[in-house]
Amino acid sequence: MRLLLFLCFSLCGYFLFAQTLNIGHTTLTFNDPNRTGGFGSGGGPGRQIQTEIYYPATTTGENVAVADGQWPVIVFGHGFAMNWDAYSNIWSALVPYGYIMAFPRTESGLFPSPSHGDFGQDIALIAQKMTDAGQNSNSIFDTKISDYACAMGHSMGGGAAVLAAAQSSIFDAYLGLAPAETNPSAIAAAVNLQIPSLILSGSNDGVTPPSQHHLPIFNAIPHECKSFANLIGGGHCYFANSNFNCDFGESTSSTGISLSRSEQQSLMYQQMIPWLSYFLGQSCEGYASFMEYPVSGISLNSTCPVSIPDVTITQNNNTLSTTTLGNSYQWYLNGEPIPGATNDSLQVVDNFSGVYQLLVYFDYGCQYSNNIAQVAEFEKTTLNIFPNPATDFIEINGLHNCSYTILNLQGQLVQAGNLSVENSTILFNELPKGSYFLHLNGVSFMVFIKR
Repeated sequence: MRLLLFLCFSLCGYFLFAQTLNIGHTTLTFNDPNRTGGFGSGGGPGRQIQTEIYYPATTTGENVAVADGQWPVIVFGHGFAMNWDAYSNIWSALVPYGYIMAFPRTESGLFPSPSHGDFGQDIALIAQKMTDAGQNSNSIFDTKISDYACAMGHSMGGGAAVLAAAQSSIFDAYLGLAPAETNPSAIAAAVNLQIPSLILSGSNDGVTPPSQHHLPIFNAIPHECKSFANLIGGGHCYFANSNFNCDFGESTSSTGISLSRSEQQSLMYQQMIPWLSYFLGQSCEGYASFMEYPVSGISLNSTCPVSIPDVTITQNNNTLSTTTLGNSYQWYLNGEPIPGATNDSLQVVDNFSGVYQLLVYFDYGCQYSNNIAQVAEFEKTTLNIFPNPATDFIEINGLHNCSYTILNLQGQLVQAGNLSVENSTILFNELPKGSYFLHLNGVSFMVFIKR
């Protein structure tokens, strides 16, 4: 976590409390009337695309109700001669974070050889069909689909996901796990990827050697924000669960793999979860966490901007304002967004009471400002807490001769002390990075510690 959060629900919702979400499952067969073949039945005339869908649910089970909220969609393409169920590790890890994951079962056989072009079209069609389901009162996904979608896949499916994202504007991000060159060429198609992209590659992958597959795809992507994560000592098949076909191919081609399957998957989750939380979930802390906190065991090459500007608000009589230039703004009062307060300045009433803060969105990431507060308990004194987020300390301007306490998000007391005229600084000692409640004379603020 990177930025302070006002109880998080209004901005990043489920990401902070991801493990409370259950996993539901349903099977849907989609239809493309303009093509033939596929897998499954019941979707109508044309190409059948049976799809296994895992989603945040009110309870674990088959065809259960979708959890309240609007969830991004990830369409995942499987590897050559692999089935969707080889990736139960991935849906088990991601769905609790608030994603709907759809796995097409087409093009999974050895003979006849899979059609990469059809598989890419299947991935794109599923994303569109899922978006449509979010506006269909007869679907369990009615009103439950967000505006964000990701094309994702492993090996052959990673290459097919490039084909899908290159041909359809419905996708907002691309994530490839050891993506393979395809026919038609994923490398050639990658020049049309105008979306943020992340490729994870095992350095000792002999099935799809990075220099021939992953790196050419990455290098061809023209988007200004693309990242290549090299898992040192990683292989090809370890992104998924054990699969006979994949593991046999790896045993004949890859050498020097030093990571275990569980180790490689742990690195994968550490890299992809914060990335997805920003580019699909618009979670403020996700982008900075991905960029600023390197994962040990991964060499990350990213073209994405690194820093997020600090945001400072000042008070001039009844006007609060910032000189920070951003894409959009949202003002908060006592941790709640103020409806319609979306400019770089805010007019407040005389002798206002409360804690004001501004959230500024940039192209990549977002940042909260310092606090401006004026509350009755402080005898209408203007209170400023800065910097916030902080590294080792914060300054309290406008208040002294009082005690303070700091609680974690579980409500546990982690630090306490006193402020005086001579000392208006709160040192964070050895507190780990994260979000905390600061209590001053009965008034609560949210502060964030970064390292």
